[in-house]
Amino acid sequence: MLKNVAKPSGCSCLLTPDALGFSRYAHRAITPSLACTPPERRLIERLHTPADVQRFLNALPYNTEPTPGQATLRSFRGVVGHQTAHCLEAVLTAAVVLEQHGYPPLVLSFESVDQLDHVLFVYRHRGRWGSVARSRDPGLHGRKPVFRTTRALALSYVEPYVDFTGRITGYAVVDLRVLDRYDWRLSERNVWKVERVLLDYPHRRIHTPDHRIDRWRARYRGFMTRFPDRKPMFFEGREGWSELPAQFRRVIGRGDTRRV
Repeated sequence: MLKNVAKPSGCSCLLTPDALGFSRYAHRAITPSLACTPPERRLIERLHTPADVQRFLNALPYNTEPTPGQATLRSFRGVVGHQTAHCLEAVLTAAVVLEQHGYPPLVLSFESVDQLDHVLFVYRHRGRWGSVARSRDPGLHGRKPVFRTTRALALSYVEPYVDFTGRITGYAVVDLRVLDRYDWRLSERNVWKVERVLLDYPHRRIHTPDHRIDRWRARYRGFMTRFPDRKPMFFEGREGWSELPAQFRRVIGRGDTRRV
């Protein structure tokens, strides 16, 4: 979960949207019938679009799971009940809500060299790809649907991912419907099988030149030396980012000192 899951081992049992054909697959979502509670149903009816879901998730406190041995992986029902979510819980929430509005439950999973990974809910709108995501870092939230491919979307996260140890090395797009009858949508228990499926999925390689990573990492280290309690906002491509949580909206500084 948010940059804290182990490196996948590889698996060949699942099909990616690429393998099935994006042009057909992305528009063939079959809306499942869910036994929602009235509050859950009202929330689903209120959140019609990915932008609506991103704003809802932005308003929730981030689930930091502070107590050792008390990690969670809650379903949509658990998130609604506890009113908090980390990155994978946010993705499951987005998948459940938007599946009810015709979007396939697609998850984009990242690998990182430090084995601290991240996930997004991804969707296609008018032929372009966007994402819904939650994170403790501003650059790892959602993206507007402006990317031609899921790979282009994934590449927009490479620079913001670089911190003291992070470096994206691969990505995969997984359809949660491969879980079949496993109840990842409304379970009242932790849904660890979702994480296991993502970990076992074969990821496609993303190669970024070492000199570029070194430059970004040096910039990050310099920034954190000067502003240890701030988050950097000096990344390119911010015009493609979705709306951020309130705590990340007031940007100050210029150039390599832009921060929140």
